[in-house]
Amino acid sequence: MSTPTYATIDPTLPPQTDSLGSAAIVTEAYTVIPNSVMRDIVASLFPEWEQTRGWILNRPVSGGATTFAQMIMEVQPGGGSDAPEPQAEVEGFLFVLSGEFSVTIDGAAHDLGAGGYAFIPAGTAWSLRNPGSAPGQFHWFRKRYEPVAGLTARPLVGNEQEITAGAMAGTDGKWSTTRFFDPEDLAYDMHVTVVTFEPGAKIPFLETHVMEHGIYVLEGNAVYRLNDDWVELQPGDYFSLRAFCPQACYAGGPGKFRYLLYKDVNRQIAL
Repeated sequence: MSTPTYATIDPTLPPQTDSLGSAAIVTEAYTVIPNSVMRDIVASLFPEWEQTRGWILNRPVSGGATTFAQMIMEVQPGGGSDAPEPQAEVEGFLFVLSGEFSVTIDGAAHDLGAGGYAFIPAGTAWSLRNPGSAPGQFHWFRKRYEPVAGLTARPLVGNEQEITAGAMAGTDGKWSTTRFFDPEDLAYDMHVTVVTFEPGAKIPFLETHVMEHGIYVLEGNAVYRLNDDWVELQPGDYFSLRAFCPQACYAGGPGKFRYLLYKDVNRQIAL
């Protein structure tokens, strides 16, 4: 079994001799932010964070995905935050791309490396530090939790490399999903997974559903059908989908195509 790889951002500014090259795409159904446009000059700084910057990949906007925010955070050695979440009603999910992080959740300390993840329930005290000697990058998903009487979301910590991926039915293992949440546990109103396609595998129909997506390419190449368009994707590219955006995928190879996926789940539609 090959060791997974995790695409990161190289934010250095391109030389003046470069052409525009790979361009972002913004439509009413989806947004594509390629790795090539995630540069120093578009990074953000955040209150309560030290020696840290972030690239905001999604925020609720009219016509776009509205249930979540997603960022790639880059933390220098010794940097981090003792009070990272400014809203008590917001839950979080972290997924590490590179480096070493010490994450404390409700008083319990955890060490996370590449492939490591942590779900932090809304209202839970947590902190994060980079104790290593090199910068590290991680995804940070934020979502306003939708509570349900009698259900309690609890912290989850692990590493995707320690989880056996489950094959999608009827695909002979060519399309699989690594799940960080129990899909039967209704306490959680968001799921984050790693989806893997072997070379030549595909989503063989246009998925059209209420769940929004934030998708970040960890490894490999593919073409994705988004609404009426085919979009080429490579490691480090990101795209978000609004509800009911038709979608399909073809992984042409030569290696595996893997991505990190967010979706909102397990709640009735509020009217």
